[in-house]
Amino acid sequence: MSVVSVRDLRIAFAGAAPVVDGVSFDIAAGECLAIVGESGSGKTLTANSLLGFVPDDATQTATALTIDGVPTLAFREADWRAFRGTRVGLVSQDALVALDPLRRIGAEVTEALELRGKLSRADRQARAVELLESVAMPDAAQRARQYPHELSGGLRQRALIASALAAGPGLLIADEPTTALDATVQARILELLAELKASGLAILLVSHDLSVVASLADRIAVMQHGRIVETAAAADLLARPQHPYTRALLAAVPGARVARQETGAVVLEARSLSKTYRGPAGTRRLALDDVSVSLRAGSTLGIVGESGSGKSTLARMLMALETPDAGDVLVDGAPWTTLAERERRPRRPRIQVIEQDPLSSFDPRFTVARLLGEAIPRSEKPGRAVELLEQVGLGAEHLGRRAHQLSGGQRQRVAIARALALRPEILVCDEPVSALDVSVQAQVLALLDRVQAEHGLSLVFISHDLAVIRSMSDEIAVMKDGRVVESGPAASVLGAPRHPFTIELLASVPAPFTA
Repeated sequence: MSVVSVRDLRIAFAGAAPVVDGVSFDIAAGECLAIVGESGSGKTLTANSLLGFVPDDATQTATALTIDGVPTLAFREADWRAFRGTRVGLVSQDALVALDPLRRIGAEVTEALELRGKLSRADRQARAVELLESVAMPDAAQRARQYPHELSGGLRQRALIASALAAGPGLLIADEPTTALDATVQARILELLAELKASGLAILLVSHDLSVVASLADRIAVMQHGRIVETAAAADLLARPQHPYTRALLAAVPGARVARQETGAVVLEARSLSKTYRGPAGTRRLALDDVSVSLRAGSTLGIVGESGSGKSTLARMLMALETPDAGDVLVDGAPWTTLAERERRPRRPRIQVIEQDPLSSFDPRFTVARLLGEAIPRSEKPGRAVELLEQVGLGAEHLGRRAHQLSGGQRQRVAIARALALRPEILVCDEPVSALDVSVQAQVLALLDRVQAEHGLSLVFISHDLAVIRSMSDEIAVMKDGRVVESGPAASVLGAPRHPFTIELLASVPAPFTA
């Protein structure tokens, strides 16, 4: 018997075409169905319908919508409140947002039991530890007394899974559960979800990451424009996709970069950088420890590592946005970080940055024209903004739009256009595609590759995604705990890793996209 049965689900907003259009699927106990597709395909709204989270201004219809044997089409909000947690649990992408920052982890985990008055306070505390132990939380008793901000991303995600399982639901909805996690942490969460599936839990996995889907799903449903265009067993669909859209998604998965001979002069060099930050109660955290890297003209240096490894601190040092405690950064062999800002300012156009989230770095009041106009020198011709947009595959029609009126891929293209406005020689790209769907990600990576070739740019490309690093890098530096533990040509580092952490990192990349 199916734990979930959905027939002809339609969700539409007034005056618009359905955003979910005739979707049907089943999920059995101990099975994982993955729904994949780009942003706007309807996959998250489909999952939300199983939680009663359809927006008030939307209309939902279906021939059948049954969860754990209970028809839910006639549910009111009071019915859903009693149903969530007990029959269906949710694990979302950002545990730091999902968990209450003012509640200890133990109280958060057992909230579903507290609301139903099933256990005494002492019993709930004991149950919280049991639940945390069931999701392999280290030092569960201690973690239960901590707040979300005191846990790492991986531990917060484990706490969120424990909370979702507290009342023993038959269905777990995992909506992009590992997108924000590093490769090694992602691998541990996927192992945990696989164990839960093996115990009989039904899982609906929503993801744009085909590597994650391949490692966990039994079946895959591909959504495009609100419809499921293809459903098949995971292995069959990944090996023999039938629908053109599915083939396009698979083709967008980053592949290995063609090796290039490194002959250019060193244009950017970090020499023995160290940086320590002060923490609470007088503690000190070593963010960078004797880090040295170099970038050659026309090439790409990939920097990979987990959160907290020092990647972004290194990026800020390369941009001279922070001052190292020791060491120096050189541009074309000349001092850079040791200069006074007034001496550095005339040279700043040579090195520009592309950040992960342009939405937070763009002023929401500004149009694209103004965003670009602030970066374009006054000496440039009036048509320079349109020229920049055309370089990144956008047109003049985008000039009057604001950031919220652009898709994620379009915003990132504008960010690249803005970085190119000053005709830099070096681009520092800090997680520039981690928030994008796989097909949009592929477009942005191809754009960076083309821009690099056309303008002879040198790139520092920072990411926790090894597939992306592999597709972009000529040289790779692997960071852990503030140090570079391994570096060299991409083919050597990825093909014959020497350091145990690099080996672990490579082993954490989900199959079958490791070759």
